[in-house]
Amino acid sequence: MDPGGQAQDTEVSSELGTEEPEPAKRGFFARLFGDDPETEEEESAEDPGLGQQGKQQVEAGADAGAEAGGRKDQAGKSKTDNKQAQSVEPQKADPKQKKRDTEHSNSLEQSIIYWQGNDKIPERLEDTKGTLTEVLGLGSSFDIVFREMSFGGRKAALLCISGFAKDTIIDEILKRLTYLTPDDISADVLASFMSEYIPHVQVEKGELLSESINKVLSGMSVFFIEGETQVIIMDTRSYPSRSPDEPSIERVVRGARDGFTETLLSNVALVRRRIRDPGLKYEMHQVGRRTRTDVCVAYIDDIVDKTQVQAVTDKIKSIDIDGIPLADKQLEEAIVGRGWNPYPLVRYSERPDTVASHLLEGRLVIFVDTSPSVIVLPTTFFDLCQHAEENRQTPFMGTYLRWVRFIGVFASMFLLPLWMLLVIHPELKPAMLDFIGPQKMAKIPLLAQFLIVELGVDLLRMAAVHTPTPLGSAMGLIAAILVGDIAVQTGLFVNEVVLYMAVASIGMFATPSYELGLANRIVRLGLLLAVAAFQVQGFMIGTTLLIVLLTLHRSYNSPYLWPFIPFNAKAFGAILVRQPVLSAKTRPSFNKTRDNTRMPPVQENDQ
Repeated sequence: MDPGGQAQDTEVSSELGTEEPEPAKRGFFARLFGDDPETEEEESAEDPGLGQQGKQQVEAGADAGAEAGGRKDQAGKSKTDNKQAQSVEPQKADPKQKKRDTEHSNSLEQSIIYWQGNDKIPERLEDTKGTLTEVLGLGSSFDIVFREMSFGGRKAALLCISGFAKDTIIDEILKRLTYLTPDDISADVLASFMSEYIPHVQVEKGELLSESINKVLSGMSVFFIEGETQVIIMDTRSYPSRSPDEPSIERVVRGARDGFTETLLSNVALVRRRIRDPGLKYEMHQVGRRTRTDVCVAYIDDIVDKTQVQAVTDKIKSIDIDGIPLADKQLEEAIVGRGWNPYPLVRYSERPDTVASHLLEGRLVIFVDTSPSVIVLPTTFFDLCQHAEENRQTPFMGTYLRWVRFIGVFASMFLLPLWMLLVIHPELKPAMLDFIGPQKMAKIPLLAQFLIVELGVDLLRMAAVHTPTPLGSAMGLIAAILVGDIAVQTGLFVNEVVLYMAVASIGMFATPSYELGLANRIVRLGLLLAVAAFQVQGFMIGTTLLIVLLTLHRSYNSPYLWPFIPFNAKAFGAILVRQPVLSAKTRPSFNKTRDNTRMPPVQENDQ
């Protein structure tokens, strides 16, 4: 640099009253983050504002100062551009990001084909790792494990999900593989690994990458070997599960205390324990492009109607949806499709003994993973009114309990509409029922009382579900004393309205099927409105429409009101009276079973 130019620069800076900063006077953040004092010095000396002031001063009188100021402005601009370039450089976009943004795959297979062109397993582990990074989230999901190792001179990798893999099994397999030498490995390394060196029972080969990843997502482990286009799939699953406790809805005084859990494998084992029949079949399917939920169809091969099995299986296979995270309920809507019909066309059960009994009757059972409830179909209205407790007692006591439940179901539907009809038309009451009816009217109309009490019962039911157990009794006292009793004393409600509503609610809760109890509530509300609007005609027409509605409904081509409509005297007698075990020699005919006999016919000895 020219010494003359340096002198001119010094003169300009002295005229502007600036001084060069001392290195010892750096700020706290500069000392903390270790900024270079020379860089700070250059940046402060090359301030664009300072260069503008110097330019104005030189324009007033010194051409040499103007040239120096121009050089400083040019230098400051170049420094700023360099800083911007340095700040953009670390945030340079990933070259694959555009491809990620344009991906619109509807399934795992499509995603794999999108990234590697086919669904085959790559020979190189690096290619496999790259595909897994984009498809499975390897490196971004902490529970996806891709462990690269070397056994007998061959590179290999283990892919699994840490939350599903059973450590003891994997450790035992890897421990044995570490003793391999190159001489121990034959030409067909995959076959030698499977037959000789992997001491595990459930081992199979995989040829498609999508199939292998699906197995990993279900809890299995996959073994990749360098240079091989096949993988080894090992069943090392260990799902988090709870103990099979007794279900809260289907409790019994006597009987088994085990119930289904959220793990499908344990559920099918509980049923297999009760039916040791080789004819019991478990067909596995997967539903949902994203959830890949396991669905198991169970039946006894030589009893069930095969046409019905084929119809249900075809329905399950035809489901094209992203997933069924709510498990059995969403699957029921997909395969039954009853629309807005409030009555259940399938039966739910959480008891293995109940499900085993239905299988022996020729029913079809559907297990859905992550759900403790099992779907039983076909079913009837009277099946939903029966409970396991009736078969745990003597035939006489079982019949008594069944009749009590029938009365409760009838009361939950017709008690309130009938009472309201008799209050509106007292002339319909027989002489022995003169006491029925309110002794004094309340401040609120009768229909409004029913609707308010119905709403209150629903609110109490919802609150009971969400209330912690220690507070449940306190909530019951509040509902019974503070709400019900005070509402009657203040004249807002009639005593009999609260009484009959309580009886109807008890009948609803005594119904074995929770879904049937909710449907009966809707029928009761409809009949109340019909009676309030049209009195006797409304009650008769509403009841008739209910029977017609139930008659027209079919549960997988089986009549819903069987054996009442179509009438079957022998079967209807078995519904009303609990038959002894040795008297029930045939299975229900509405199932269209292939083998209808429970017991072989008695053979008379020829003499």
